[in-house]
Amino acid sequence: MVNVATHLSFSRLVSATTALAFLVIVLGAYVRLTDAGLGCPDWPGCYGQYGVPQDAATIDKAQKDFPGWRVEVGKAWREMLHRYIAGILGLLILAMTIMAFWIRHPRRKLSLGLLLLVVFQAVLGMWTVTLLLQPIVVVAHLAGGFAVLAMLWWMVLDNWLLAERQSSATKLSSAVLIGLLLLIAQLLLGGWTSANYAALACPDFPLCHGQWWPEANFSDAFQYLSIGPNYQYGVLDSPTRTAIHISHRLGAVLLTAYFTILLLTIFVKQRARKIRRVVLTTAIIFICQLLLGIANVIFSLPLVTAILHNSVAAILLLSSLLLLRVLKSPENRYG
Repeated sequence: MVNVATHLSFSRLVSATTALAFLVIVLGAYVRLTDAGLGCPDWPGCYGQYGVPQDAATIDKAQKDFPGWRVEVGKAWREMLHRYIAGILGLLILAMTIMAFWIRHPRRKLSLGLLLLVVFQAVLGMWTVTLLLQPIVVVAHLAGGFAVLAMLWWMVLDNWLLAERQSSATKLSSAVLIGLLLLIAQLLLGGWTSANYAALACPDFPLCHGQWWPEANFSDAFQYLSIGPNYQYGVLDSPTRTAIHISHRLGAVLLTAYFTILLLTIFVKQRARKIRRVVLTTAIIFICQLLLGIANVIFSLPLVTAILHNSVAAILLLSSLLLLRVLKSPENRYG
C-alpha cells in the first residue's frame, strides 16, 4: 500500500523537476542569445561525435566531416550542455510519470501528457538544428518549454492549494485566464522577435528610428512557413524586422493596460491577505519585466539583461498561474 512518505517523495520529485525545467529555459535563452543554437550542426551528437570536439585531432575530423561549418568549441559546449540538462529533465519526467501511475496520483494523466510533450520537445529540438533555426520551429520549441514549466508548476501548486471547489471569485478567475492567454500571446511574439533577430530593429525608446511610426513591412513580418537556407542572424530586411519589433511593443502596451486593470480590480475586491500578496508579487514581477524590456533597447541588448528578460517572463507566467489558482481555491483558506 502506498504510504504518505511515497506521496511526499513524489511531491519533492515534482518540485525538483520544476526547478530543472526553469533552468533549461534559462539555458535555452543563453544558447540563443550567444548565437550557439547551431554550435553543433547535427543532432543528437556534435559534429558526428558523442562529445564536443576539443583536441586538434577531433576538431580536424569534425571540420572534414562538416566542411561547410567552422568548429567553435565554446558554442558547441553551450549547445551540448543545454541538450544534456534537457535530457536529464526528460528522464525525471519519465520517472515522475511512472511514479504517478504507481501511486495512482490524481494528476497521473497530466504527467503522461507532460511526458508526451517532452518527447515532442526533443523532436522540436532536433528540427531547430536540422532546419537551421527556422523561426516557427524556434518559437514552437520555446513555447513547448514554457508549457512544460507551466504544467509542472500546476502540479507543484497541488501541494499548496486545493481547487476542488470554486470560490466566489469565478468572474475574476475568468479575467485572469484571459490575462494568461494575452501573456502567452506576448511570450510567443517575444519569441518571434528573438528568432528573427528583431530585438534591436528599433534602437531607441519610446520612439523607433526617431519616429512614432517608422517604415515597417507588416505584410512579411509573420510569414511562418517560409523556407530559407540558414536563419542564423536573420534573413529579413530592416522594415520587416521593424514591424515585428513594433508588434511586440504594441503587445506590451496592451498587456500592461489589461494587467493594470486586472490586478487593481482583484486587489480592491479581494480582502484575503494571501490573494493580495500574490497580486502585489505579480505586479512587481510585471514591472521588472517591462523595465528589462526597455533596458534591452536602451543598452543594445546586453546578455545579462536579455537573459533576465526571458527568465522573468517565465516567472511572470508562474505568478499568473498562481494567481489563477488562489482565486479558484476555497475562500476559507485565505482568511
